[in-house]
Amino acid sequence: MIEVKNLHKGFNGVEILKGINTSFHPGKTSLIIGQSGSGKTVFLKSLIGLHTPEKGTIAFDGKINTEFTTEEKRQWRQEIGMVFQGSALFDSQTVEENVMFPLKMFTKQPEDEMLDRVNFVLQRVNLENSNSKFPAELSGGMQKRVAIARAIVMNPKYLFCDEPNSGLDPQTAIVIDNLIQEITDEYQITTVINTHDMNSVMEIGEKIVFLKNGKKAWEGSNKEIFKTDNEAVVNFVYSSNLFKKVREAYLQEK
Repeated sequence: MIEVKNLHKGFNGVEILKGINTSFHPGKTSLIIGQSGSGKTVFLKSLIGLHTPEKGTIAFDGKINTEFTTEEKRQWRQEIGMVFQGSALFDSQTVEENVMFPLKMFTKQPEDEMLDRVNFVLQRVNLENSNSKFPAELSGGMQKRVAIARAIVMNPKYLFCDEPNSGLDPQTAIVIDNLIQEITDEYQITTVINTHDMNSVMEIGEKIVFLKNGKKAWEGSNKEIFKTDNEAVVNFVYSSNLFKKVREAYLQEK
């Protein structure tokens, strides 16, 4: 579980995050949404320790990350999986080498044990027999699945995804969404996704945190977002006619 209390963060005297309070739970797929400039990228980077807050705390299973000892920080880093927006695969390395990279960095396992783990997670993301391929030989969706495999190869407690559907066609995006949700549920991972994809919001948003001007303007589930009368949320999420019609149909049924 991740607990965020009164989080403030700024740069060069400009406050970006303005007292955010929220929490993210194991086995749940949580989404951070908001307009460009709302603070969601700074928020995600704060969660993974790339930014240090000026005020407030972020606690992982009750332990505040800025108070970790050197050993606790090392252990915490091993418990985090990250899927970057552009997949961030090493072009000169094969799929197998990309996925094995965290194991070589953080563990002293024998090569055969690492390979067993790599093959297991590749099978889990439906990429078995792709070990020897290079990223350039893969489609965008396959590259994203390799990135997910690499993110879960250390069996993380926390999974962070930055715009995982960026650049993907709608059908592939749905496949990635479903895969992330399945893995989250299967391994009871605390998953946090930074996204602008409203299909993701509607499909896998078990918890949604909506940021506006650096503040938490609303939070709830994808079911509750249909019913909200929060003007900022309605204007952001239902800006397209399609989602307006979906919401109207949902409210009529109720």
